[in-house]
Amino acid sequence: MRQGWLRAGLLGKQFQGVFMDNVNSSGQRDKQWAVLCLGALGVVYGDIGTSPLYAMKEVFAGNHPIALNEFNVLGSLSLFFWALLIIVSIKYVIFIMRADNRGEGGIMAMIALALHDTRPEQRSHKAILVLGVLGAAMFYGDGMVTPAISVLSAVEGLAVAAPSLHYFVLPLALLVLLILFYVQHHGTALVGQAFGPVMLVWFSVLALMGLDQILENPHVLLAIHPAHALEFMVQNRAMALVAMGNVVLAVTGAEALYADMGHFGRKPIQRAWFAFVLPALLINYFGQGALLLSHPDAASNPFYLMAPLWALYPLLALATLSTVIASQAVISGAFSVTRQAMQLGFLPRMEVMHTSEREQGQIYLPAINWGLMLAVMVLVLGFRSSNNLAAAYGIAVTGDMVITSLLATVVAARVWGWGWLRAVLLFSCFLAVELTFLAANILKIPDGGWFPLVAGVTIFVLMTTWKQGRTLLHRRLAGERMELLPFIESLAADMPTRVPGTAIFLNADPVSVPHALLHNLMHNKILHERVVVVSVQFFDVPYVPDIDRVEVRALNENFWQVIVHYGFKDEANLPLALSLCANAGLVLEPLETSYFIGRETLIPRFGSGMGVWREKLFIAMFRNAGSVTSFFRIPSNRVVELGTQVVL
Repeated sequence: MRQGWLRAGLLGKQFQGVFMDNVNSSGQRDKQWAVLCLGALGVVYGDIGTSPLYAMKEVFAGNHPIALNEFNVLGSLSLFFWALLIIVSIKYVIFIMRADNRGEGGIMAMIALALHDTRPEQRSHKAILVLGVLGAAMFYGDGMVTPAISVLSAVEGLAVAAPSLHYFVLPLALLVLLILFYVQHHGTALVGQAFGPVMLVWFSVLALMGLDQILENPHVLLAIHPAHALEFMVQNRAMALVAMGNVVLAVTGAEALYADMGHFGRKPIQRAWFAFVLPALLINYFGQGALLLSHPDAASNPFYLMAPLWALYPLLALATLSTVIASQAVISGAFSVTRQAMQLGFLPRMEVMHTSEREQGQIYLPAINWGLMLAVMVLVLGFRSSNNLAAAYGIAVTGDMVITSLLATVVAARVWGWGWLRAVLLFSCFLAVELTFLAANILKIPDGGWFPLVAGVTIFVLMTTWKQGRTLLHRRLAGERMELLPFIESLAADMPTRVPGTAIFLNADPVSVPHALLHNLMHNKILHERVVVVSVQFFDVPYVPDIDRVEVRALNENFWQVIVHYGFKDEANLPLALSLCANAGLVLEPLETSYFIGRETLIPRFGSGMGVWREKLFIAMFRNAGSVTSFFRIPSNRVVELGTQVVL
């Protein structure tokens, strides 16, 4: 085995030499590409890059293992190979990554593109919205399982290196996860700088480990032929469906390729995948297959048993660090998706902390962090091993993949101009594979697959309830609204006492009178010498440039109307946005400006348009929503809240 490692090392050095020669002969542009590709390795590929820790093991030593023989090994490897090629390489890397919303990817960007040229009252609009929200909810279900199975599968290498220490596997996994979630409030800027190099080492080790075994048993390369996959499916039938439920573990993390596109761009992610990540993964999987052909007793943990004894502890440390990186990507993704969902009106406001003064995408949401940590800890303590967790893993991932394919079909037909026939023909090929994966993972529901499914459905109910409740509340308030311009004209006839300073009233509708303004007049009988009615609108685009950030309109009697525009990934900093109004003649002095905010108390009633239980759920969410002050980063010492009751 040591000779094999030496041969693999020499080949690796030769490859590195050729690679470095090419880099050195390139210009500054190639150096920039290299930096972006290295960053993509650390952020984008952590999840899919740690799948070799458990994917092959689950096929032959999981809760529902298949017989270990040459036919099944080659058939399973063939399924791994073609799944990575069809689902990840062709679907996501080549086609799905074309569906960018001004350079941004992810389920929210896909929803925005799919809603192109649709109206809210159309059935297609509502169907797309429901599908997209369900996809986002499934992302959370997946995000709960990924850190648990990744870290636990890495730490289980301790039991391989020293079987007598297997008692420490569970406590060590919990400790690693606790530290991971605890440090989130410090931000990921410093840690992120090390992600790329660590994952570069990780993928290099994956390739070297696999190459060592392939050189010992090159017969395993026959699995590249698709006939092995087809024969495996035909001959095994029912067991093949079970095996497909484990094969999908090899493609988990494919959504990250699309979701993190805005961080690095399409090209660096594609180059990193085809030039480095895909070859490393395939070589490792085929290496595990070669080991199983030579040593069937290695099925209990083929990944760690590929390594020589002297390398087990360093490999354990590297694998643990890599799974922490994979988990970090999922946690950061949960923060990002939550903020986007809040700004698009699918979730109530939560506290958002910015952990970097330079990067607005680096955020921390305490409620999401600790809620996710609690769910992950429960999963680790409840399932206790990566084998058991693998039974819970996959159904949320495959559900998300199916939803992405359906939305991408709409985007290809409407936005790309392919037409329905061409779009349906292409994505139906992907759907055929993904629906097979989904059917296979449905078999996992009794063994633990119910957990991410229940979590996803629960989040879906919360998101749709909040959206429907906000729409209902807006209708109730709109029924009592007064037009702003006639109101100003009526004030001119009998102007109340005006006091120095500027009053800013936040109002969702830019053309109506804010309720807080009416209450202030009713109780205080005064107006500030300058009144600014501010409305904030979020759009289905990632970012709005500063030149389009504000619309300013001067009205009579020193009233002003301001509309602030944000994209779903913009930082909602209202004082900063209002400072841009100076270009239109509206100069706001911070110490002379007060913000008046209406705070509604909701009263339930029968026949409101929502079920009673959903109405009560919405009221509970509304009551516990974060404050407007912190969400828009308004100085708390400049805020005045005026309450009112609203009967739903």
